[in-house]
Amino acid sequence: MSRVPAQLPLGVGLRDDATFENYYTSAANAALVQALVSQIASQGEPYLFLWGSSGSGKSHLLQAACHAASDHDKRALYLPLADLGHFPPLMLEEIERLDVVMIDDLECVVGRKRWEEGLFHAFNRLRDAGKCLVIAANAAPRQLPVVLPDLASRLTWGVTFHIHPLDDDERLGALKLRAKSRGMQLPNDVGRYILHRGPRELSELCRALETLDQASLSAKRKLTIPFVKQALGW
Repeated sequence: MSRVPAQLPLGVGLRDDATFENYYTSAANAALVQALVSQIASQGEPYLFLWGSSGSGKSHLLQAACHAASDHDKRALYLPLADLGHFPPLMLEEIERLDVVMIDDLECVVGRKRWEEGLFHAFNRLRDAGKCLVIAANAAPRQLPVVLPDLASRLTWGVTFHIHPLDDDERLGALKLRAKSRGMQLPNDVGRYILHRGPRELSELCRALETLDQASLSAKRKLTIPFVKQALGW
């Protein structure tokens, strides 16, 4: 069996760096990460629902679960509805042939009859086939304005986790972890400067780290506050 995660013919793939090892797990989010790991290992709940604000790490976790599924010789599919919701839900047909399905950005198709019906039937087929499903959205199931009552009911069947935002110390830890994964040494003072002067969302900060990585390799310089100012123009 191929160890490459199943991907859509629409060109939606997985980020190489979206792994559990690259995800900074705070104490408040430890249970949900363990639930995902257990699910992929066929030792946990078959259906999970994750919700949190933009930048909370939902997409990272879903893609990390797909990578982990591949490591367990399982076929996984990541469906970011923010990118795919404007298409008809044809990619849901025969989705139960996969082992693991990760549906992201559910709020983007809520209220659309065709999508809600497609998701309802896909949910049932995955459940009947004993496959794994994770759905992520920006709000808890009961807070989403789902029109189809049967789908609204299904969304509450699994274990729901709120992804708690990181505090400033945890954000620094996350930034240092991501820097370490790129082979970079990020001193605390430099990390705090980046957090103070940079964008609020952690995904944007990680992109800034990519720029710094390239700049430091090119200039053969370590990360210092003056170098960060020069490289990022902050």
